[in-house]
Amino acid sequence: MIEYAALLAGAFAAAAISGSAGFGGALLLLPLLTHVVGVNAAVPLLTIAQLVGNMSRVAFGFRDIRWRPVLLFLSSALPAAALGAWWFAALPKALMVRGMGFAILIFVALKLRGLTFTPSPRLLLIGGAVVGLLSGLVGSAGLLGAAIFLSLNLPPVAYVASEATTAVAMHLVKWIVYDAAIDLGSGFWPLAAAMSIAMIAGTWAGKRAIERLPVVQFRLLIAGLLAITAVQMIVTG
Repeated sequence: MIEYAALLAGAFAAAAISGSAGFGGALLLLPLLTHVVGVNAAVPLLTIAQLVGNMSRVAFGFRDIRWRPVLLFLSSALPAAALGAWWFAALPKALMVRGMGFAILIFVALKLRGLTFTPSPRLLLIGGAVVGLLSGLVGSAGLLGAAIFLSLNLPPVAYVASEATTAVAMHLVKWIVYDAAIDLGSGFWPLAAAMSIAMIAGTWAGKRAIERLPVVQFRLLIAGLLAITAVQMIVTG
């Protein structure tokens, strides 16, 4: 019971971190998830929690979605996400934990280097495939997806809603594969619902906190925590 309470607190904190630092919350939650529920259920749980958050963003800005870049991105992202999710279900779990660790380190390095892209249809197709595959394998590749859609120079609401639309579609495809390939047990959905509520509350708290915190230093702190966590996952598997 204490572990599950810690998991809900972690979900709240992860959403608050994403809401204030702009990245890192989902990846920081992964090690806690793998410790409490095991790697087999960790990524599917993270997928459901992220699905809830992104659906709210889609609903908020539905009229501003830019469908052409969204559909270009998804044309490669959806099959890649299904492939990544299938690989996740099939590969040895110790290998997957180490893969998550390496992915976190790469995302942190890209974030600290100020990841940017030049917009083009080719970027959307190639980027969609990479983001989809990584999302299926390690649960989250939001940093790369965000960088790709930021390069399109969309208005703020259009950017948020369009990127969230791609995330919702990928999470749904991943969930279909996870549900078919992994036995998640009877306790999965109650925990997923509780985590979703905790993350909604955390998102609200993060948006409030960003008004009071030195954001640059906070982002560096989160990047450091992610790097330490990633190294631990790589070493221990």
